[in-house]
Amino acid sequence: MARITASVYTSHVPAIGAALDLGKSGEPYWKPVFQGYEYSKQWMQDQKPDVIFLVYNDHATAFSLEMIPTFAIGCAAEFTPADEGWGPRPVPKVIGHPELAAHIAQSVIQDDFDLTIVNRMDVDHGLTVPLSLMCGQPEAWPCPVIPFAVNVVQYPVPNGRRCYNLGKAIRKAVKSYDRPLNVQIWGTGGMSHQLQGARAGLINREWDNAWLDKLIADPEAAAATPHIDYVREAGSEGIELVMWLIARGAMDDVNGGAAPTVKHRFYHVPASNTAVGHLILENT
Repeated sequence: MARITASVYTSHVPAIGAALDLGKSGEPYWKPVFQGYEYSKQWMQDQKPDVIFLVYNDHATAFSLEMIPTFAIGCAAEFTPADEGWGPRPVPKVIGHPELAAHIAQSVIQDDFDLTIVNRMDVDHGLTVPLSLMCGQPEAWPCPVIPFAVNVVQYPVPNGRRCYNLGKAIRKAVKSYDRPLNVQIWGTGGMSHQLQGARAGLINREWDNAWLDKLIADPEAAAATPHIDYVREAGSEGIELVMWLIARGAMDDVNGGAAPTVKHRFYHVPASNTAVGHLILENT
């Protein structure tokens, strides 16, 4: 039986990837950001997951405004880093897990969540930056990764409650897989930031940390946060936090088990005019 052992939450700021790729991680501006992930890199080496189920949003790379699936699961054997306009990031290709991905798709769709099955897809910074933050700059990523893209770009976008319940369905699917796999689920994006308009550059430290408190201790309340609260308090791109709720919904405690252990929590502003949030929860 496969099991979700932990969930990881992190922002996926594109400039973080650029700082790593250009050797700027030790510069005074960037050093505090990367120091916040030193514990996490060691934790990853100790945990040795067999598969990472990584929830992220595509930034008009694999999908355009012509076709935007609400939820899309990558079922391919591999995924190439995308060229987002300045060449692909110099990071390894992402090796998929088609068998587990297909199993999850079958189970989740039968639980009434419509997924788009994607058998060919390039992956952008939304997926590769979290891997770099947690794994460093290896020649190959430490395990297969199942990309799971969520539309938080073009309205209407899924609400927090639906994402939270989707996480529960994903946990059920993983648990019913007949191989003993150590699976981690990652929720990425956020925290508060706005990239355009009169409030461009908005960061709300107080709201971000209060939402993190809620995500840990009262995920039902976090899932009930309405869209307007994200937009008003965390900026137009703050809605990305609904993706964290997918990962939180897959944890044992919201499915009748024990409360997770908080292994690491980190928050920093600014990083390229955004807030960086990070959290690791372990199932008991």
